[in-house]
Amino acid sequence: MYNTDNSKVISVDIEKEMNKSFLDYAMSVIVSRALPDVKDGLKPVHRRILYTMHENNLGPTTAYRKCADTVGSVLGRYHPHGDASVYDALVRLAQDFSLRYPLVDGHGNFGSIDGDPPAAYRYTEARMSKISMEMLTDIEKETIDFTSNYDDRLKEPVVLPSRFPNLLVNGSTGIAVGMATNIPPHNLSEVIDAVDYVMDNPDATVSEIMDFIKGPDFPTGGIIMGYSGIRAAYATGRGKIILRARAEIEEKKNGRFHIVVTELPYMVNKARLLQNIANLVKDKRIDGISDLRDESDRDGMRMVVELKKEANAQVVLNQLFRYSQMQETVGVIMLALADGQPKVMTLKEILDYYIEFQCDVIRRRTAFDLRKTKERAHILKGLTIALDFIDEVISIIRSSKDQPSAKQALMERCFKPIGEVHMGEVSLVDYGEEGVYLDEVQASAIVAMRLGQLSGLERQKIEDEFAQLMERIKELTAILNDHQLVVDIIKKELAEIKRKYGDERRTEIQMISGEVDIEDLIPEEDCVVTLTHFGYVKRLPADVYKTQKRGGRGVSGMTQREDDFVEELFISSTHDHVLFITNKGKMHRLKCYQIPEGSRTSKGTNIVNLLQLEADEKIAYMISVHDFDPDQYLVFVTKKGLIKRTELSAYKNVRKSGLIAISLNEDDELAFAKLTNGSHQLLIATHNGMAIRFAETDARPMSRTAKGVRAIHLRGDDYVVGLARLRENATVMTVTDKGQGRRSEISEYGLQHRGGYGKINYKVGDIKGCVAGIKVVDNTDDLILISDDGVIIRIRVSDVNIMSRYASGVRVMRLQEDSKLVSFARAEHDDEEEIAHIEEDSDSEEVSEEELKKMEQELESEEENLTEEE
Repeated sequence: MYNTDNSKVISVDIEKEMNKSFLDYAMSVIVSRALPDVKDGLKPVHRRILYTMHENNLGPTTAYRKCADTVGSVLGRYHPHGDASVYDALVRLAQDFSLRYPLVDGHGNFGSIDGDPPAAYRYTEARMSKISMEMLTDIEKETIDFTSNYDDRLKEPVVLPSRFPNLLVNGSTGIAVGMATNIPPHNLSEVIDAVDYVMDNPDATVSEIMDFIKGPDFPTGGIIMGYSGIRAAYATGRGKIILRARAEIEEKKNGRFHIVVTELPYMVNKARLLQNIANLVKDKRIDGISDLRDESDRDGMRMVVELKKEANAQVVLNQLFRYSQMQETVGVIMLALADGQPKVMTLKEILDYYIEFQCDVIRRRTAFDLRKTKERAHILKGLTIALDFIDEVISIIRSSKDQPSAKQALMERCFKPIGEVHMGEVSLVDYGEEGVYLDEVQASAIVAMRLGQLSGLERQKIEDEFAQLMERIKELTAILNDHQLVVDIIKKELAEIKRKYGDERRTEIQMISGEVDIEDLIPEEDCVVTLTHFGYVKRLPADVYKTQKRGGRGVSGMTQREDDFVEELFISSTHDHVLFITNKGKMHRLKCYQIPEGSRTSKGTNIVNLLQLEADEKIAYMISVHDFDPDQYLVFVTKKGLIKRTELSAYKNVRKSGLIAISLNEDDELAFAKLTNGSHQLLIATHNGMAIRFAETDARPMSRTAKGVRAIHLRGDDYVVGLARLRENATVMTVTDKGQGRRSEISEYGLQHRGGYGKINYKVGDIKGCVAGIKVVDNTDDLILISDDGVIIRIRVSDVNIMSRYASGVRVMRLQEDSKLVSFARAEHDDEEEIAHIEEDSDSEEVSEEELKKMEQELESEEENLTEEE
């Protein structure tokens, strides 16, 4: 159909035309703009920038050149789009907070993590970085395919040789039509190690690969919470990773706390984050912040959040994670072009594609080198012919009017050794009976020879070079015929790249509750866990403390702030659950290995960094459990003498914010908690020397939130200091705060019903002190004792003799003046060599039988009076 002006009009179905046009546009965006190639990890614009800089000889050793020049060259040669798109891509390649290993070395203002824009391209300069040169190594050796540019005037690479796995190392983000990619960056050394492993183990699993690639490694650091998202992304190509800022709670000299942030999640704008936090404080969504400062400088990032005096630092930090970009969810979509088609790939598939690509690069490079080597050897044969027939060759060249005619004459001449032709001892050419002819390449090389190359010395050089070429041809041919040699070359070259550019991981990966598989990486060993009065907790291997003789002075256990001392100490396996019960009766839970390990003298980590505690809440007791067996019970005893028994399984699901373990009266607080099997006998001891023994069945099982019933009747200001489970063939160890200790038979403590006054356990006083605690022990045990000035001693229980309940005992730990023994724990016997040998303590009492009998009578009289009171 034609219009009146003779222009042709084509009728089309609008639906079909829209469908076709949109699909063409979508494929153009997917293939030619938004998605990286799995082989080199680059989008077309990044690839064109690097290739243009390579063509312009902008290497790391050359002078910087204006970015305007590079942008113009890219636009004119390969990228027919806007200059802003090219410059934005170039800027990102130069930002060390955007790329883990920047591919462009920028000079000038290339923006900042605060969101400051880069300067215009007429002001900034750039050149290739050192590592980007590895992206283009051997590109001139036909290692990759080229395609025509947009106007068929030039050729551009389809992909770059990329001698390291750039897709994983620097990651990629992009939004196409109907699909998007978000591949996080990784550590170069880890990725190279994984490539080596997969080349040796083609059937490697994701779990095995993760032994090398722990997870993403972002240029801005941060902390990844848990492995589940990483594992899902690597196994399926999709996953969600929780990334947190690195924040530490620091205590100031005035006792107040502040939060210091030194690393932010990837791609988070620091200035915008500070403004967001300020708005949250203004809207009262976050309470407890008094000031907010950015102290970042050329040495690194430092963002300080000052807290009010009454604020709980951990609560504020958790609110910051919850409401601000200090915690971000990174959605991983490992989508890239594979053979020109978009594909969501697993970690193993990405590595397989890269290895296959590199094998092809090495084979194509080797084939190129082999061809060039053979061509050179062919020319050397021609030069040898010229030297063998030097007089005739010179005559032909002199008699020719120009070089083309000389070449033609040489090509027509048949060279055959006859008459008086003088050749070297060994000729490189097999002339045969019919002689040989020169081809055009050989003739051109002969015509181009200089007179100096006609000497005998030059002939020797030609023969030596030819011998080397023959060895090289043999070597290259072997590589093409042996896949393992190709793999070995890749490994060798990757190892060199790792040596030159590899660095340490920046992003930490922390375990979170519920991810027990990480325990396979953690050795199971016994640890000493301590908690101080001011809430500093740490763990360290139990064998750090060597056994000493009783009465020794011990070794320094930790460095403490003034007036701080250890309140809790026990032995736990790294794989056990540690239950933290607070003075408010709430329970929190951590795996033992989640408690930071410290040195013997370190202060430890403040518990508010690990648990979500309220402002006036502190840890009252810790207990270690292996699992939540329904046949086991948790027995709680308060300082006021109440007891509550609840099935352990009731505490299986501890929330992150904790849960109620026991309800308490206003004037009471938790003293002890023990695991029992439902049929134990219990012994409860008090500070003023009383003790009561009864069956745990006397306290019926109660709900998780119950208050409990009376365990022992207390007098005056007395309070509970010990709870022990009794067992056969064991003894009761009583230790005072003055360092005195005594072992007695369990039978010394008669079985009673709960709720009574009990029996006299120890005659307290100013000299011998008050009871610090009790433990049920036997001769195979050791005791670890600690004083309020941080000194720890480990002694053998067998060093303490078994005595009557009425005896005062012996000195188990020699204390400094004004210091007290505050806690002790039972541990399995250690056969390590003793670190000190101390003679029998001269302060220990020698009591005659008459004196002991008199003491027993006095105590029995006191117990009769107590019975009458009951």
